[in-house]
Amino acid sequence: MRNLILFVLLTMYPVCTIAADIPARNQVGAANMPNEIAPVYAPFEMPQPERPIFPEQTENIARNGAKQGKLSTASIQKTIDKLSQTGGGTVIIPAGKWLTGRITLKSNINLHLEEGAELYFSGEIKDYLPVVFTRNEGIEMYSLGALIYANGAENIAITGKGKLIAAGDDCEIYKRQMAGAAVEVFIPDALPIEKRIYDGKDGAPIFLPMFFAPINSKNILVEGVTFEKSIFWNIVPQYCENIIIRGVTVNSAGHGRTDGIDIESSGNVLIEYCTLSCGDDCFTIKSGRGEDGLRVNRPAENIVIRYSNTLQGAGGVTCGSETAGMIRNLYVHDCVFEGTHNGFYFKTRRPRGGGGENLHYERIRLNIPGPAFKWDMLGSRRWVGELADRLPARDITPLTPKYQNISFKDIIVENCAELISATGIPESPIIGVLISNMNAQCDKLITISDVDGFAIANSNIQSKKPDVSIADGRNIMLINTKLNIPEEKLQISYSGELSRPIMHH
Repeated sequence: MRNLILFVLLTMYPVCTIAADIPARNQVGAANMPNEIAPVYAPFEMPQPERPIFPEQTENIARNGAKQGKLSTASIQKTIDKLSQTGGGTVIIPAGKWLTGRITLKSNINLHLEEGAELYFSGEIKDYLPVVFTRNEGIEMYSLGALIYANGAENIAITGKGKLIAAGDDCEIYKRQMAGAAVEVFIPDALPIEKRIYDGKDGAPIFLPMFFAPINSKNILVEGVTFEKSIFWNIVPQYCENIIIRGVTVNSAGHGRTDGIDIESSGNVLIEYCTLSCGDDCFTIKSGRGEDGLRVNRPAENIVIRYSNTLQGAGGVTCGSETAGMIRNLYVHDCVFEGTHNGFYFKTRRPRGGGGENLHYERIRLNIPGPAFKWDMLGSRRWVGELADRLPARDITPLTPKYQNISFKDIIVENCAELISATGIPESPIIGVLISNMNAQCDKLITISDVDGFAIANSNIQSKKPDVSIADGRNIMLINTKLNIPEEKLQISYSGELSRPIMHH
């Protein structure tokens, strides 16, 4: 079965010797965004993205009472509501420095920040009340939600050349956050959603609000704007459809768990020409956490990421760790990932369920300090206790995650500490990975545990060390692959009853 999956992958992405046109940094990212959206071609069916269209009428927040230097939440929201009630249009944030609390977008509203506009968001809890329905780290609740929020909206956008600036980590919200344990520790599965209220009253801690997090919405556009000094994750559509995110810059490095773009249990997504520098993962795909995620059971699917780059973060493009509803049909191509610790990053945990499948990566350049290809399905005892221990193998349950059918083609790894670090779980090994047409330079080669079906084809690899470590790894193949290593000989250590020798073709 494992060899069959690899055969199928090799058929889909056959070995070839044609040099691919892999982009350089100066060819991708926000500075290179064209005006028009080119057609999407993906190895799965996906509707062509279309920008939402808005009525021509406009309203300027300054004409509706907003004043620079003063908290103008009411005036900005009044402008949005007024325009929405008359059919929609564009709300103009003019050049200048404006201060606000939570903004709620309504259907048919384009929030447009003119060049020179800076919209600053308060760091006070009171400016994000009352609580709203949202999802935080894959679990549903009522909380502060997001700095810019929408629920059940259609045709919404944030556009322009202006900046959205959060309060950073020196504010009341950040200092009052739930911390020290995984979110499911604070929220028992049996607690009804209507009782999951976290409003910070009487000094109680709160869950951090995201920056822009629409939920149950569709036809969404984020284009051209810059997000800075985030408190938490930046752009996070949840339970949404038909999403375009293009030409966006995120500058949140050094500010805690500030993911760049998180697609959560949403579908039909195009992300292109974005530049992300983050305190955590950059491009991230999620689908719910544990029992709560299984209850919702909504995948993240039909997602294309292209012509984008990263400058700093934990992972270049990351699947997980919340994967209960499954991640499937992801296509990442023509990107440059540098400065992130991990390149291609796949993570989940035993009690989180789901996983990922049908994930495709093509024409990508990496230059990173950590592993280029990393799978981590165990995590650490800090978050999941003894379930982070590899052995003994556990019984397979609805919360047993899996990763399978993953392909990489036309990859340049200019530098990395380790080429492949793949940690599966004994009862659910990583299945069916193909890396083809790769040129890579690394300090260290491969560390694998609990993998069944992993092929490197038509590649050139230069490593400072010849060491390979395999624990219960089988159906591992090197096909037409040249290794430039000390003494031209692999030093392979095998452990575990299921391990089998690497197959050379």
